Amino acid sequence: MAEKKNILTYAGLKQYEDELQNLKVFRRKEVAEKIKEAREQGDLSENAEYDAAKDEQRDIELRIEELEKLLKNAEVVVEDEVDLEKISVGCKVKVYEIDFDEEMEFRLVGSTEANSLQNKISNESPVGKALIGKKVGDVVDVETQVGVIQYKVLEIQRV
Repeated sequence: MAEKKNILTYAGLKQYEDELQNLKVFRRKEVAEKIKEAREQGDLSENAEYDAAKDEQRDIELRIEELEKLLKNAEVVVEDEVDLEKISVGCKVKVYEIDFDEEMEFRLVGSTEANSLQNKISNESPVGKALIGKKVGDVVDVETQVGVIQYKVLEIQRV
């Protein structure tokens, strides 16, 4: 079975590449030094610092593996080439929430970059799925846990 492509913006790609580089270059050395220092203290069977350092090492290696897999299957959206005629990953969308009489702004990103606190919504979320392909002026019905929410697309922009 083919692995799922991870859709990333250029900023998201850079963030994950930087994190991977930091883990490989700095954090690995840091933890190796902690393990070395803990070993020098003697009996490892009762050495909490050694156990903590080994746990940290395991966590770092797992994160490195996760990031390498994510980046290997990354598909980067070039924001400068985003079609502003219709909504797609990599664009910023201004919508009007009809029921609550409120304007909202979302940035549509791949699922790995989604962060509701930063108004970054995933293309796989209910709102993201409903908005993909829509044009300015379209009214979109989004099925949510609390019922159907209607949005009117006001504006599509590059980020």
